[in-house]
Amino acid sequence: MFRIGEFSKLSQVPVKTLRYYDEIGLVRPAFVDAATGYRYYTAEQLPRLNTVLALKDLGFKLDQIHEFVDDHLTAEQMEGMLRLRRAEIRANLQDEEARLVRVEHRLRLITQEGQMPKHEVVIKKAAPLRVAAVRGVVENYQTVGPLFGEVMAELGKHAVAPVGPPMALYYDEEYKEKDVDVEAAVPIGTAEVAPSGRVQVRELESYEAVASLTRRGPYDDFTPAYQELMSWIQSNGYRIVGPNREIYLTGPESGSPPEAWVTEIQFPVAKS
Repeated sequence: MFRIGEFSKLSQVPVKTLRYYDEIGLVRPAFVDAATGYRYYTAEQLPRLNTVLALKDLGFKLDQIHEFVDDHLTAEQMEGMLRLRRAEIRANLQDEEARLVRVEHRLRLITQEGQMPKHEVVIKKAAPLRVAAVRGVVENYQTVGPLFGEVMAELGKHAVAPVGPPMALYYDEEYKEKDVDVEAAVPIGTAEVAPSGRVQVRELESYEAVASLTRRGPYDDFTPAYQELMSWIQSNGYRIVGPNREIYLTGPESGSPPEAWVTEIQFPVAKS
């Protein structure tokens, strides 16, 4: 048998914790000397203690752990519970990571307030453009990629190469955290492509004026550029008259690093 201090070293659990586990009946010593009150443990108690520690690390409360170990759960039952808990932890972790991204994003916006604009905004015409496109509702602004995959797969069937950079058109009239209405479009010129499935061939509308801003960098934080562009539109007496476009002039397909990617953001506008 091991005295509590020795068992503490063996299990790498503080004596204070072992005493508390004894008090609540979670891991009792194998023997308590009635005369001295000394607690003694055996190596055979390590599996129960290790199970307690594993469940505690996974976020279970001590009263839940007490039920688990006392009910003598089978290995299959324990595995199922741990897999479920692992899934919950992963989901929570994803939520916290998303929250961290939002906090960092807001901090950047705050530090940029009052600074000089970083991009030049120009007004230009947008000519009609024949494209192969797929429009759909996607989970969020970061999940447009599969729509482009559908378009490119269809063009590959017809051995048609794009004649210009791909673009995304956003149809929602407000910012949406989910269920984003977007169209992935690829210019194809005069090439013949028979519509198939969700892929349609159509001509994008022309505009006499679009407010255009070109930014350089990865796709993870377009908000400062959007805010700059929309502030310019308002300050210069324009109103938005159509879905905005993101034109991916240089992207991952170029082999360039994310900081070298170039995107043009356009809003069709007219004088207020």
